[in-house]
Amino acid sequence: MRKILFPILSIMVIASMVLTACAPAATPSGGEAVQPATGGETSGETYASVVEAGELVPPIVAQPCEGDACFCRDKTVTVIVNTAGEKGPISGPFYEVRDEFQAATGATLEIVEVPFAEHFPKLMTDLTTGTGQYDTSIAGAWWLGDLVGGDYILPLDDYYNDTSGKFPKWDIEDVQQGPRDLLTYDGKLYMVANDHDGQVMYYRSDLFADPAHQAAFKEQYGYDLKVPDTMQEFRDAAEYFDGKDLNGDGTPDDGLTMHLKVGGQGMFHFMSFAAPFVIGPDNPKLFWFDPATMEPLMDSPGHQRAMETLIDLIQFGPEAMMGWSLGESWDHFLRGQAALTFTWGDLGALAQQEGSAVKGKTGAAPMPGTTEYYDVVAGEWKQVDGVNKVGNTTGGSWAGVISKFSDAPDCTYFLLALMATPEKSEVYAYRGWDGVDPGRFSHYLEPNGTNTIDGYLAAGWDAADAEAYTNAYFENFGAEMQFPYLRIPGTFEYWTALDIHLSEAATGQKSPADALKATVDDFNAITDRLGRDMQQEIYVKSLGLE
Repeated sequence: MRKILFPILSIMVIASMVLTACAPAATPSGGEAVQPATGGETSGETYASVVEAGELVPPIVAQPCEGDACFCRDKTVTVIVNTAGEKGPISGPFYEVRDEFQAATGATLEIVEVPFAEHFPKLMTDLTTGTGQYDTSIAGAWWLGDLVGGDYILPLDDYYNDTSGKFPKWDIEDVQQGPRDLLTYDGKLYMVANDHDGQVMYYRSDLFADPAHQAAFKEQYGYDLKVPDTMQEFRDAAEYFDGKDLNGDGTPDDGLTMHLKVGGQGMFHFMSFAAPFVIGPDNPKLFWFDPATMEPLMDSPGHQRAMETLIDLIQFGPEAMMGWSLGESWDHFLRGQAALTFTWGDLGALAQQEGSAVKGKTGAAPMPGTTEYYDVVAGEWKQVDGVNKVGNTTGGSWAGVISKFSDAPDCTYFLLALMATPEKSEVYAYRGWDGVDPGRFSHYLEPNGTNTIDGYLAAGWDAADAEAYTNAYFENFGAEMQFPYLRIPGTFEYWTALDIHLSEAATGQKSPADALKATVDDFNAITDRLGRDMQQEIYVKSLGLE
């Protein structure tokens, strides 16, 4: 692959515009909200604040070393990770494992936390200068276009396939196919499995099972109230529940909750929502660009209908959500104040923690679909038999990469592999606060996977919630059609442009058509600046169309 070197200033500009990545939150057991940092300022607004982290911890896996077995003696492994603290998402597990790792290898682990907006530029500065300050980053999967394209990180196949017994073992085959694909790039392994992001629909199972609501809904809409299978059914349910008292506090609540603050990950949610309007049996891969020209596809009739449909749903949520970040929307659901939402796996796990008003009431299912989609290749709408549903791996899927300039790559791989072991991953997936979402067969209940309901019950889950949650993710990541994940240089900029114009449409500053046209204009400008031929070459390779 062609080597790509971007000026540091350009990288800083791109990353400073970037949106807060998928990172859940909770509060520590004392009840004080964990304070994340975004944009250089400390703020709790991106994290859920109504639940507590609890005391569940993973088991010790690596035993202390002695003598020559301490192969990392006098070595230091430095990890750069988003600011979150010892009880925060993604960073928290490093604090838990530090003593175990140091005792097992003789190394010293240094944890460098930086605000999200500074993570990518600091890492890229270190890599482009060859400084080697950071041995590893817990990186977003969409960074691989830049990291691999610049030849900045090590392929990990030799470490993974090592048979000497030197490293802890994790099984890439345990990772379901959707998230597994994000660990590799151009046929090589570059990430050690950690977090597995994807979005599903959450709904108040108690409300959908209530006979009074079922009767009233059928009278109003002419069909049975059920877990929404289509976007129209999702809209009907949101409209029906909007304005009703959903948590028994005597005040009206909302049909749904979203977060629509610009810079707050809204573009991720648009991707998952829009997928079945564009992706379909005859067009399983093309959502972002025409691979022959790199002309953006974002203003197609399918994209436009998706944005119009999403914006229509805003009326069934609280007015305040126009300025909400992710955690504020999660809080609204966790307080029992909304009937529906769609988001990452964090919410289903957070719903089980102390402080949640919806434990035992949180159903989950794959994202609703459509009955037709716009085939951007054929240039026409196409009907489908049944419902057109598209799985997704939307989000950061935060996982470890190793710098090409690390002076302790074997020690670094030991650390990442230790955290990827099934014993630890299982516990991470049970918890809501640590940011590690499910995506492995060992996370799913039988017959989909190898876990058991006893494990979830011991971790404090409601049995029905656990069954719905694990089924939803198994079906999402295992869907025949998967939303095409963008991993090319400049992805930060492309997605930032989409987020800005989505917000303009949501707030009425632009029509959906104008917002998408502006997105196309920005995409073209970014592509031209980075090099259309180079971008086209990498994009085609990323889609497997060579």
